[in-house]
Amino acid sequence: MSRTRDTDYLTVSTRIRAMENRLLTRERLERMIEARDAAEARKLLAECGYADGVGLEQALAQAREDTFRDLEGAVPDPGLLQVFQVKYDYHNAKVLLKARAVGADPERLLLAGGRYPAGELLEGWRRGELRECSPAFQRALEESRAALEESHDPQQADLILDRACYGEMAQLARETGSAFLQGYARLSVDVANLRTAVRVHRMGRDGEFLRQALLPGGNVSPQTVAAARGDGLEEVFRAGALARAAQLGARLTQPESGPLTEFERECDNALTAYLAAARRIPFGEQVVIGYLYAREQELTAIRSVFAGRAAGLDGDTIRSRLRQTYVE
Repeated sequence: MSRTRDTDYLTVSTRIRAMENRLLTRERLERMIEARDAAEARKLLAECGYADGVGLEQALAQAREDTFRDLEGAVPDPGLLQVFQVKYDYHNAKVLLKARAVGADPERLLLAGGRYPAGELLEGWRRGELRECSPAFQRALEESRAALEESHDPQQADLILDRACYGEMAQLARETGSAFLQGYARLSVDVANLRTAVRVHRMGRDGEFLRQALLPGGNVSPQTVAAARGDGLEEVFRAGALARAAQLGARLTQPESGPLTEFERECDNALTAYLAAARRIPFGEQVVIGYLYAREQELTAIRSVFAGRAAGLDGDTIRSRLRQTYVE
């Protein structure tokens, strides 16, 4: 059971409902796609509260950090935020590790928004002092560092960090007691495992590699996923939220079997459909969880639109890469 009551979220839920009015809808995304130039598209973005007069990536980073900062004092259980912040900590761990391996400066590649401020994390890493970080994070960083030094294989280090990242997400979700958040964490693992399975089969890698790459903690066990043939993935996920994505993915498991664009979109749409259930709940932790995901999804959509425009892609191609929006 949740350690907080839904009524504890009355005030923040009301506030979030008002904030949702500024989220990018499909109609707003359409206007950005059809804008005359990048300047006009940025003006539309500013109408949704994004900083103007700075680079796009800086504006997105500021929006991400502001979201967590705005809610951290208003949410009864900070664990709700940490579940969404943890991925940025592990992204930064990968940056620190690989930068040290090649003698590069990692600072420009670090992301804001994690549990640990990027600048403080960098300084702690340089001093060899990460006492403010969770034991799981410290352990994973040390294990991945040792693996990289021994094998010189960045992929092995990434696997260690990914497993720790999803493990911490699951643990933090359990500590909140929110069944809704725990469901999101399990579905996130399923999405990661389905994507991994499709890619590994396309690469023609052996089953042992797939078993090492799959994550525990999903609705479908890694053993079940690893045991399935590529074209059998549809059956493995048939009864769950990823049925449509798995159907598409099973057809793409052979080398050169086609682009993964629609498959990737359906994976993300499954998460959106799960979290969109929060829109039907008047107040409670679900409202916060749904909004946090919506903001992450929005940043991805903005990046896709501007990257597509910069590459000279036509509107239909850009649209084909966009995911279902949390708010229509």
